[in-house]
Amino acid sequence: MDHNTINLSEIWQSQTARQIPTDELLRKTNEVKKSYYVRLILTTLAFSITSAFICWIWINYDPQLYTTKWGIILILLAMAIYGYSLNQQYPLLKKLDDTASITAHLANLVTLKRKQQFLHTTMLNVYFLMLSSGIALYMIEPVQAVTPLWAIVAYTVTGCWIAFSWFYLRPRHIGKQQSKLNEMIGKLENVQTQLNPE
Repeated sequence: MDHNTINLSEIWQSQTARQIPTDELLRKTNEVKKSYYVRLILTTLAFSITSAFICWIWINYDPQLYTTKWGIILILLAMAIYGYSLNQQYPLLKKLDDTASITAHLANLVTLKRKQQFLHTTMLNVYFLMLSSGIALYMIEPVQAVTPLWAIVAYTVTGCWIAFSWFYLRPRHIGKQQSKLNEMIGKLENVQTQLNPE
């Protein structure tokens, strides 16, 4: 009788243990976080180089109009504020390794997602508004030296690039980041549910 008794609980637990590739999942989670970390470093580096170049232009070309100076200040402030907000993710990206638990990784990714949502909405809006205003103010002085037609062309091309970045590149970039995070969070939640069914 004992030999014919089927213990469904034991079968389920042994199947669940085989179905959960936790090591592989944690490795992929860390790969996603490392890619965010590399992107964070590259963005910070790009902002630093761009800011240094803008300061060099200001020093060497000595703009005459206050609008140009205010434009430069707004551009630099936009990059500084966004760069600072972006770097608030640094501790989350460096915090966990492969030895941390599923629960710790899940909590870490959920916090990272919340920070990214704030970055992609509030901070990115502030960044684009300040950057666009700064560029518009900065361009007043240079376009005074050209004909009205070329001034219109310069503002049109710049406006089109800003609109393209805002309406196409920004949502695409945000969508890719969110889908990667959502996928990893979903997988971790699924594993956590299997490990702790109650």
